[in-house]
Amino acid sequence: MDPSLYPRMAEVEDTHWWFAGRRALCDRLLDRLKLPSDATILEPGCGTGGNFAMLAKRGRVFAMDTEESAVNFAASRKIAEVARGALPDRIPFEGTNFDLIVMTDVLEHLDDPVGSLRALRARLKAGGSLLLTVPAMPWLWSAQDVLLHHRRRYRTRELRSSLEAAGFQVDYLGHCNVVLFPVIALAKVALRLISRGRDAKIKDDLTVPWAPLNRVVYRLYSSERHLLGRVTIPFGVSLIALARA
Repeated sequence: MDPSLYPRMAEVEDTHWWFAGRRALCDRLLDRLKLPSDATILEPGCGTGGNFAMLAKRGRVFAMDTEESAVNFAASRKIAEVARGALPDRIPFEGTNFDLIVMTDVLEHLDDPVGSLRALRARLKAGGSLLLTVPAMPWLWSAQDVLLHHRRRYRTRELRSSLEAAGFQVDYLGHCNVVLFPVIALAKVALRLISRGRDAKIKDDLTVPWAPLNRVVYRLYSSERHLLGRVTIPFGVSLIALARA
């Protein structure tokens, strides 16, 4: 992600419907795991630390990011042990293996996604779990993907193949952000058509909407937590997966 966006992310990550809704879905999937009471948890690509409070309910949190500004924002929360690092070959906290690794919208940024997944698997304890989300459906590619330094958007089979190539057993893999998919898809397609052939200015989405609207959209998005594992839907803005080492 463009380093200039981290101060904006730090301001909105706790309340913006996108981040809060994604946390609600991750929280529900993590409820399925039987983690030890003293679980060790790693969050690579932690950004400004918006997931820390959710993860800290489940154990001791370690986190890493490539950007110094992100590390500083995340460390200021005083919830996790935070260090600079990069995938696949600069994972900090040497000597610590983890019960759980959580990556929310990180894999799509990496030049070597399978190699990074292998490196993370090597840091999991036997039977340890990986929870991750990625942007889905390549045809939804937009200016926001460029601004966020994405390398790709994933198809279901591509994400499953990457996880299995890295040695993971996939326990759950499905689309999410389904309820809002028609609105988001239409907006992305319309923006692409409007900006075609023009030098359109890329605008980020790091602004919290009008509070009542933000609450409504959050409730719509987070309501999908009740569908996880029960209904398989062939489309959605994102993919969410739970896998075991």
